[in-house]
Amino acid sequence: MELIIKQLAKELDLNPKKVEETIALIDEGNTIPFIARYRKEVTGGMSDEILRAFDERLKYLRNLESRKEEVIRLIAEQEKLTPELEKKIKAATVLQKVEDLYRPFKQKKQTRATKAKERGLEPLAELILQQKAESGTVEAAAAPFVNADLEVETQEDALSGARDIIAEIVSDNPEYREWIRDLTRAHGLVVSQATKDAEESVYEQYYDYSEAIKSIPDHRILAINRGEKEKILKVKVTMPDESILDRLMKSVVTNSKSIFKDQVEMSVQDAYKRLISPSIEREMRAALTERAEEEAIKVFGKNTKPLLLIPPVKDVKVLAVDPSYRTGCKLAVLDGTGKLLEYATIYPNKPQNKVDESRKVLLQLIKKHDVDIIPIGNGTASRETEQFVADTLKQVDKKVYYTIVSEAGASVYSASKLATEEYPDIDVSIRGAISIGRRLQDPLAELVKIDPKHIGVGQYQHDLNQKKLNETLTGVVEDCVNSVGVDLNTATPSLLQYVAGISGSIAKNIVKYRDDNGKYTERKELLKVARLGGKAFEQCAGFLRITDGSNPLDNTSVHPESYAIALVLLNKLGYSIEDVQGGNLSDISQRIIDTVPEEVDAGELGISAKGFEALKALKKPKKNEKAQNAKRFDKALKKLANELEVGLPTLRDIIDEIKKPGRDPREEMPKPIFRSDVLSFEDLAEGMILTGTVRNVVDFGAFVDIGVKNDGLVHISELSDKYVKHPMNVVAVGDTVQVKIIGVDKNRGKVSLSMKGL
Repeated sequence: MELIIKQLAKELDLNPKKVEETIALIDEGNTIPFIARYRKEVTGGMSDEILRAFDERLKYLRNLESRKEEVIRLIAEQEKLTPELEKKIKAATVLQKVEDLYRPFKQKKQTRATKAKERGLEPLAELILQQKAESGTVEAAAAPFVNADLEVETQEDALSGARDIIAEIVSDNPEYREWIRDLTRAHGLVVSQATKDAEESVYEQYYDYSEAIKSIPDHRILAINRGEKEKILKVKVTMPDESILDRLMKSVVTNSKSIFKDQVEMSVQDAYKRLISPSIEREMRAALTERAEEEAIKVFGKNTKPLLLIPPVKDVKVLAVDPSYRTGCKLAVLDGTGKLLEYATIYPNKPQNKVDESRKVLLQLIKKHDVDIIPIGNGTASRETEQFVADTLKQVDKKVYYTIVSEAGASVYSASKLATEEYPDIDVSIRGAISIGRRLQDPLAELVKIDPKHIGVGQYQHDLNQKKLNETLTGVVEDCVNSVGVDLNTATPSLLQYVAGISGSIAKNIVKYRDDNGKYTERKELLKVARLGGKAFEQCAGFLRITDGSNPLDNTSVHPESYAIALVLLNKLGYSIEDVQGGNLSDISQRIIDTVPEEVDAGELGISAKGFEALKALKKPKKNEKAQNAKRFDKALKKLANELEVGLPTLRDIIDEIKKPGRDPREEMPKPIFRSDVLSFEDLAEGMILTGTVRNVVDFGAFVDIGVKNDGLVHISELSDKYVKHPMNVVAVGDTVQVKIIGVDKNRGKVSLSMKGL
């Protein structure tokens, strides 16, 4: 364990004591959101994202140590463990090194070498590999091993079997494999070619393609893999064969005068071509795929977070539209709380083209329910429907806006068990429109109902390791839900189950208790919920909000364990608990500053207190007064933290929370773009500057919704005037950006955009 602590401390540049204490928190069953939010003194303020990486690395290192112990035991059981080998195994820092060291001792299935050993040829192989004999003949050396009973009919049979044993010895050598991997990484190529049956496809650029292993981008690896899976591409890794063979020969052939020189060289050739090369190629492909998948999963997670944290559009009546051609556009009117008021189906698009009839229905619903915003799904027929809606809004007396909403996963939700439970009497197709409307009103609460990999961001999600993808995305959703907080009296089980410490079954029990007993009035009522014990309460309580309960602190992220500290703090600063509820703490920073006197007082100046106050009033504000106040604030906070016996990070969090009870961090995120008119593809021209919304960010750029049928692409080279290592360093999903059109391909319906100079 000590080695793991040292390793993590070194890798993450952390104090070993902090690492040890953080591991203890994880081992005690504390959740990552809880540790990140309420144990900052222990972790040194690690974010939830860093803590998840910490946890993942901890699991890897523990697995590594466990595997080392297992390998040492297995080799020792064979009575082949030497002190030197044990030292090498214990010093290994990666799992691959441990497996390489174990490889020569691993119990193998029947191979050519194991068969040769069964025929008694191992001593001959050892004799040849020693390369000591410089006189005599190879045939004479092999003669004693000819044995018809063991199916060694001739001297060549004996030599062939011995070479098989030597080839396997060379192949299993961990040092050789390590430098062969390094050479392949440095000089190998990924090569793809079209199969015989390949025709025109999206993989055409890879029909005769090669790129260095060391530089091939992750998205190309995933694209090539998919092409191979679809039997359109043949893929291989080419290795620097000559360099590897030359070095292998120099490493293995130690005596050029030996009569066994040719036998050893043949063994090395065979070892490389039959055993090492195919094995290393598989390893390289697997390593490249693993790297690409890990990066794609990270991209997916980073895209998902801003999508979930898009600000809610609160207290507005919406008329949601799920667009379609043949089956019609589904409409759903929702009140400010997301309650379904009315639904209908219209057919403004081909093949029916019932434009006038559809417009009449839309206008009636807008007027009847005093609709404010019309969210339109971005799927099939979205832009045609957008044009229809924009034209219709010109006939409305009040200002009604529309916006495009991602409908990814809406069909999955509509047919789900959860949707059936929520709307048992509503048609599946209408449920999709309801989901689109609620995504505008509260994206987080609605999107948690959908499997994260179906919410439409990232790349190649269906090709990725599904277990890792689900773990990562679940972590992202948990972090988002816990950072925003959940209203205990309105939350659904699907939202509650992402709160730290709450399982799916406990989430249902929380809602059942609410249904049976009415609204929660204080957090501690949770302890009455079936199966929600003390540990679960500790983990979840700070993330659950009660907006109109008996204790105003229940509407903040102040943890119940810190209520006593918060009350003493309020008292020290001259506030009451009612001031928190009334939002009367706007001057709290100044009151904290005032707890520490200025550096100079009246006594030091030799004047009266009254005279000192008069002097201060006459003094002009100093240019660095803001900096001085910041210093006094920090000094006062440290003093308060000591007096209250609480950590400084926790005290800062308490102050931030009581200043703004019920604060929603999503308010700081980019707002959706609301439109009242529409662009057609024909309106676009090079040089136009437009405002758009980032819909997806991938390795090679960002896709931006500029109000036409297809999202435009800002290639990574057009994202900034400066060098961009990754698009996510510049933009995120949901960002509102200005873009310039630099290319319009009307035949393919593609738009190229740039953010340079804007």
